[in-house]
Amino acid sequence: MQTPKHECHCCPQCSEEPVSDAQLEMSRRQFVAMGGVLLGGLTLAGLRGSAFAAEADAQALGPKPRKPLIVKPVLVHDLPQRREKSSWRNWGGIETQEQAAEEVARIKGELAALKAKADYPIEFFDVSTATDIGQMNGNADIAACDTILLYGAGHNINGVQNFGKDVIIFQRWKSGPVYLQYEIVSPRFLRQHTDVSAIPGIRDEDVVTDKVEDLDWRFRALCGLKNTIGSKIVTIGGAAAWSQPPGVSVPELVKKVWKFEYHDVNYDDLGKLITEARADGAVMARARQRAEAYLKIPGTKLETTMDFFVNNFVLDEVFRMLMRQVGTDMITVNSCMGTIMGQAQTSACMTLCILNDDGYRAFCESDFVVIPSGVLLGNICGKPVFLNDPTYPHDHIITLAHCTGPRRMDGKNYDPVRIVTHFESDYGAAPHVEVPLGTVTTNIAPDFASQRWVGVKGTICDVPFRPICRTQFDIQYECSDKLLAERMPGFHWMTCYGDYRKELGYALRRVGIQWDNLDEVPTKEMA
Repeated sequence: MQTPKHECHCCPQCSEEPVSDAQLEMSRRQFVAMGGVLLGGLTLAGLRGSAFAAEADAQALGPKPRKPLIVKPVLVHDLPQRREKSSWRNWGGIETQEQAAEEVARIKGELAALKAKADYPIEFFDVSTATDIGQMNGNADIAACDTILLYGAGHNINGVQNFGKDVIIFQRWKSGPVYLQYEIVSPRFLRQHTDVSAIPGIRDEDVVTDKVEDLDWRFRALCGLKNTIGSKIVTIGGAAAWSQPPGVSVPELVKKVWKFEYHDVNYDDLGKLITEARADGAVMARARQRAEAYLKIPGTKLETTMDFFVNNFVLDEVFRMLMRQVGTDMITVNSCMGTIMGQAQTSACMTLCILNDDGYRAFCESDFVVIPSGVLLGNICGKPVFLNDPTYPHDHIITLAHCTGPRRMDGKNYDPVRIVTHFESDYGAAPHVEVPLGTVTTNIAPDFASQRWVGVKGTICDVPFRPICRTQFDIQYECSDKLLAERMPGFHWMTCYGDYRKELGYALRRVGIQWDNLDEVPTKEMA
């Protein structure tokens, strides 16, 4: 009787067999057609020899920090002149140059305080003043900034939409002096004297009244988006997708929407690098030293072989070299359920865990349905994110699990971990992270077509050790089971600690993806 062939359920490459030569060649052709950059033999020549010798120093550098969001504040105000027996001024408390100067000083103080508390990188250009936003045409700061922060104290703000920048309009009410745009920003500017929104790219959610803290989450969202668009990613074994709409290539779609740049490393070349690394005594010594040091982190238990674990650090060194070669901090592994195990003599799970904890974006499965959500969420929250398999929602609970999961999902502290084997293969090293109960999570379920992402807030309510993927936890959610079951698209989810639903919706609007936040669905629709 023939033994039935096992097919894994959770990865794009649903086979235990190694990637064939034909598949590798197809991967090469696909990346050439998509404008990807192949690393092949040309780059291997630059990675051999002295590259491993230099790796010890390079490891201390880590990934590059996020690029700061550059904001240009502009105060638009009026300078009315009194006229007898005639209306000579608009609403508002800024009527003179002296009052405008006082307001500029207030703005500078508020923005300095915001920057000091921000958990994302942000820079503010000096505050400019104008009586008409058109006076900012040709301004060097406007050309160089990412976002215009328009303080609408005066009348003439129309035209700010023409600079090709994200725009946030701030207006005062109780924080005073009251601004004119508090009265007219909707009918005169956003709706342009009509009954419908008339300014492409600027909406009601881009208007902030009084609360400087409400600028904070919008800036965080825009900073995350800036750092996501145009990202480079090393794709071991090529880009893939768990499933794809008929006639659609998800990697090509992602390249169109997110401007991603793929750098493919085929498995033949990766195997040569790993072989050279394992033959290098210095590399092996560093790997063992790092493994021994890692096991001294409080809460770390090794329940697989030391050889598997040491090999994870050899693979880690190879992956860091590849990322550094192309100037990125992102990597993903196709055929991680089979092919890489024979080459690395371990599973990639623990290597990806270590990289994520060190600030890289390291994803298994090369599933570009979900990877953009991880890149965006990570760039918004500034913390590691968890690519996972969801289960079926019931009783306001859903289980999320995968064999690789970060330990430092708060961005600082190591959660306890049992280092065990990868579940499906019972081979290698994978983390069972004991995440803290009561932790609030943001959870994203992206669709296959890059049109709609579902979001839901969760609270971790159990951390079991069932015979499923090793890092696993149950989350409770507030929306109805029926609503979540009917609305969740795609397959893989992306999860992080903290609540970033507002930021995600604000960012996704700018790339044309609908944000379906189930926690905002009216109760009557949940039934």
